[in-house]
Amino acid sequence: MAVLTRPREGAWIAGVCAGLGERFGVPANVVRLLFALSCLLPGPQVIIYIALWVIMPRR
Repeated sequence: MAVLTRPREGAWIAGVCAGLGERFGVPANVVRLLFALSCLLPGPQVIIYIALWVIMPRR
């Protein structure tokens, strides 16, 4: 089982989507697309992204 970390390579802004993609075996671009689409819905998506940016260790 992979540990949830932010990779240095393949990261666009903070590497959160790339790390989530690696952890769950999904391409990072799919995670990025899902995040972008989720921003169209009401909710705390940006706050969760920032929290993961702070919490997830850099690899």
